Amino acid sequence: MTPPEPPPIRGLEAEGILLLGGARAILLQIADPGVARGVASSSDFATRPVHRLDVTLQYVSGTVFGTAEQRRIVRRRVNGAHASVPGGFDPRLQLWVAATLFDSARAVLREVYGHVDPHDAESMLRDYAVLGTALQVPTELWPEDVAAFDEYWRQASATLSVGPDARRIARDLLGGRVGPLWLRAAMPTLRLLTAGLLPGELRRAYGIRWSPRQQRRYDRRMSLVRALYPRLPRRVRQWPLRYYLGRIA
Repeated sequence: MTPPEPPPIRGLEAEGILLLGGARAILLQIADPGVARGVASSSDFATRPVHRLDVTLQYVSGTVFGTAEQRRIVRRRVNGAHASVPGGFDPRLQLWVAATLFDSARAVLREVYGHVDPHDAESMLRDYAVLGTALQVPTELWPEDVAAFDEYWRQASATLSVGPDARRIARDLLGGRVGPLWLRAAMPTLRLLTAGLLPGELRRAYGIRWSPRQQRRYDRRMSLVRALYPRLPRRVRQWPLRYYLGRIA
């Protein structure tokens, strides 16, 4: 069965399925030693994952889709949180964090729809630029097109180094020992999908076991997502966006 074509670009960015890439983005972020140090020393997201997820998704939703007032609110909240984080206002680190959000969204869309139209990818890249420039990333640092982004990504990825801080944070995040019951119940599936979405070299760096059996399990889960998710009503698929925009006040 051939899945339907992806919705128009603004619909793509509003899709709830992009949440699947959240943990992947975090593991990519903390693979940068500077980000990992800041998170390890100042962040409580590993012990309060739902709170940290809530803040992040409000920031992404408000910055990309919100009103001017909502953008101001979420920017102030994130800047306040970063004030006590070592390197929290470093443009290079913030560029990397924003880049992981774009790359993870693109990775999820490729898995679900099989491809991302090049024109849509360019539009999406321009829209995701605000996730960095709304904070401390100068506009000229954001890649001007997808080809430039891919070159930046290649160079930045070559500098990643998963150290003890990153491994500990990853264990706390994906261990399923914290958070409400529903999150702990969903963690085995989230852990599998996150591992499958990660580049193979990072799976190995994090010590994540990945066998042919696990690949088959991942393929079966993603096949189910591809078969069901695109056929949900758009209102259902975009419910997370409406929910998080409604939380910004």
